[in-house]
Amino acid sequence: MTGAIINTAAIIVGGICGHLFGKLLKDRHQETLTMACGIGTLFMGIAGAMNYMLHHNLLPSGGSMLVVGCLALGGLIGEIINIESLFERFGEWLKKKTGNARDNQFVNGFVTASLTVCIGAMAIMGSIQDGISGDWSTLGTKSILDLIIVMVMTCSLGKGCAFSAIPVLIWEGCLTLLASAIKPIMTEAALGYLSLVGSVLIFCVGLNLVWGKKIRVANLLPAVILAVAASFLPIQF
Repeated sequence: MTGAIINTAAIIVGGICGHLFGKLLKDRHQETLTMACGIGTLFMGIAGAMNYMLHHNLLPSGGSMLVVGCLALGGLIGEIINIESLFERFGEWLKKKTGNARDNQFVNGFVTASLTVCIGAMAIMGSIQDGISGDWSTLGTKSILDLIIVMVMTCSLGKGCAFSAIPVLIWEGCLTLLASAIKPIMTEAALGYLSLVGSVLIFCVGLNLVWGKKIRVANLLPAVILAVAASFLPIQF
C-alpha cells in the first residue's frame, strides 16, 4: 500500500499548504481560484473523454451510447441509494469531530475534492500495480497532481478538501489489497470505458465548481462500475 499512503500524504500536505496560503487571500481571490480550479477540472474531464472518443473514431457512436447508457442507469441506481447523501453525512460527521462545525464550506470542499481525486483510471490501475508488483510509480505521479489540485481547492473551498485523503486511502487501499482479484477484470476495453465515463464525471465536478452545484455527481458513481461491466458485453460502444 505504499502508493496509497504516498497519495494520502500528498493530499494532506496539499490541504495544509492550501489552508495556510488561503488565509492570505481575499474573497475575490478565492472566488477566482475556485473558477480556475473548476475550469481546470473541466478540461481534465474533456481531455480524458476525448482521448477515448478520438482514438475510437471508427466506432459509429464514438462512445456516446456508452456514456448515455451508463450515466442514465448509474444515475438511477445512485439516486435510489442516494450516495451523495452518504458522502455529505460523512462530511458532516467529520466536520463536527474535527472541530470545524462553523465551517459552512467544509462538506462541499470535502465532497468536491473527494470526487476529483478518487474518480479516474490512475487510481484504479495504480493501485492494482502497487498491489501485484509493488510498483507505485503511477500513484506517485497521481500524488503530485493531487497535491496541487487539493492545495488550490483548499485555498478556495476550505480545509474540508484536505480530508479527501480519507476516502482516497480507503479506496486505493482496498483496490491494492484486492489487486489480484481485480486485475483480470480490468481489460484494455474495461479500462478504456472506465476512463471515458470517469472523465465525464470529472467534467461534471468542474461544472459544479464553475456554475455552482447543479449535478449530484456522487449519485452518478455507479456509472463507472456499469462502464466496466459493459466492456464484457458482446457489442462495442
